[in-house]
Amino acid sequence: MQNNKKYSFMRIMYSLLLILLVCTASAQQKTYCNPINIDYGYTPIPNFSEWGRHRATADPVIVTYKGDYYLFSTNQWGYWWSSDMLNWKFISKKFLRPWNAGVYDELCAPGVGIIGDTMIVFGSTYNSNFTIWMSTNPKANDWKPLVDSFEIGGWDPSFFTDDDGKLYMYNGSSNKYPMYGIELNRKTFKPIGTRKEMYLLESWRYGWQRFGEHMDDTFLDPFIEGSHMTKYKGKYYLQYGAPGTEFSGYADGLLVGDHPLGPFTAVSDPLSIKLGGYVRGAGHGATFQDKFNNYWHISTTVVSVKNTFERRLGIWPTGFDKDGVMYCNTTFGDYPHYISSANAAMGYGESGFTGWMHLNYNKPVQVSSTLGGYLPNNAVDEITKTYWSATSGNKGEWIQSDLGNVSTVRAIQINYADQDVDSNRLGKRTDQFHQYKLTYSVDGKKWTTLIDKSTNSTDVPHEYVELPNAVQARYIRMENIHMPTGKFALSGFRVFGNANGSKPEAVKQFIVLRTEKDKRSAFIKWRPVDNAFAYNIYYGTDPDKLYTSIMVHQNNEYWMKTMDSKKTYYFSIEAINENGVSERTAVNKVD
Repeated sequence: MQNNKKYSFMRIMYSLLLILLVCTASAQQKTYCNPINIDYGYTPIPNFSEWGRHRATADPVIVTYKGDYYLFSTNQWGYWWSSDMLNWKFISKKFLRPWNAGVYDELCAPGVGIIGDTMIVFGSTYNSNFTIWMSTNPKANDWKPLVDSFEIGGWDPSFFTDDDGKLYMYNGSSNKYPMYGIELNRKTFKPIGTRKEMYLLESWRYGWQRFGEHMDDTFLDPFIEGSHMTKYKGKYYLQYGAPGTEFSGYADGLLVGDHPLGPFTAVSDPLSIKLGGYVRGAGHGATFQDKFNNYWHISTTVVSVKNTFERRLGIWPTGFDKDGVMYCNTTFGDYPHYISSANAAMGYGESGFTGWMHLNYNKPVQVSSTLGGYLPNNAVDEITKTYWSATSGNKGEWIQSDLGNVSTVRAIQINYADQDVDSNRLGKRTDQFHQYKLTYSVDGKKWTTLIDKSTNSTDVPHEYVELPNAVQARYIRMENIHMPTGKFALSGFRVFGNANGSKPEAVKQFIVLRTEKDKRSAFIKWRPVDNAFAYNIYYGTDPDKLYTSIMVHQNNEYWMKTMDSKKTYYFSIEAINENGVSERTAVNKVD
């Protein structure tokens, strides 16, 4: 009898364990949404402090090392690592000069490389005073100086180890001088020969390289910066950032050659660019392969409200087509995407886009309070630069979004804005956190808890929550519990899923008029679709390779200024609403 009781108890416990494992597996996050949700530091640049406290980082590079991912970026007083590209853990590290005790070399636009079984890190410098650091155990924050004072220096450096073991460095950040490349002795890190010019911008030909928010080259020449090399099937793909980090058109261009030091042929359109949508900009980045051999590109995205250099990071699916053409898919790049895994590795042409649409663009909003002109609808207008702010950061401040009808909700992104940040916020903070509650309702009367983060202890400035199970809801409400600093303010309160309705009709009367005086530009117009709130314009120099797109909200015309003046272009367009996308139009050829 005693044995039977023991056996029954074990069976019950085993069943409970199975249920727990199944629930845990079903709740495991499989998607992400840009900008990536990491604990960005507060402007650790003293001479910029008078502009106001704000979060910022830029110039990222990710390397895959011993089965994990390591992320370095500008002025963060450390770096992150992750086992899954979803959950990032910060490691605090000030790289102090071993030969000048107490002096800290800020990792501004760091270069990171892998040589054999060793990771190396080097920060931007115009002189030879910066140390190159090495580690075989970066997860444990175990670093040693590899070279005390790197002889040649370099701003915006990047390292590349070729298949034959040869080591190269690329660098350059200027609107007067080109990007350079040089071979290094992989043991001494002394230069082999003299540096060579890789590329100088040609904004007279390539429209996207023009400086300015409107690509007009009016007050400064464009900047080339942020080099990165990728090798694929014997070809060398050298990437570079341009034309300015504060602009929506910030992009990574592409050069292709047969040798690490060229000569290179410039590709007409950028590898990565994101001109429209909530997240804008995709420049000064790096390409890497994940554990499942999929390619990704991480780059800098633009905020530039509190400070010109207020920036975030985005990760985009990347790859090579059957003809060896390198592409980066930023279409719907700020909507939820699947991350790859052993069971869901991406193949050619797959973007990872979930198909979960934005449900509350410019929909009605109610709030607990409003500070001045920081109006409620700024939280749902798909513009990073605008935000709603409550009059305080107190517990109980709230925002409520009306989806318009009962919809299938699958994910929510909460993008906090910096409003009235404490004056002591400067540098990296590892002691702060956000807390909140999300509830939902179908009628605005009966509310059910959706997410409870009232005991959260982490910093989540771009919180993204993938729901373990979809819910049917019309209203989503967020209540503030705790702000780490400042007032309760949101630049993007974004709800994703499907509105349980019809997709939009296909666009009609799509016209592209290329200007005769300047073939870098074109006026694009189309007949508006009644049940659409946005459009994707696809374009490229090959009718079968329209790898670049622009998302346009609430308009039926667009002034495009990104083209190669010497190439024929091809265009197509699709309409977007809360239920999906329309069929694309037939491809237009424009000489």
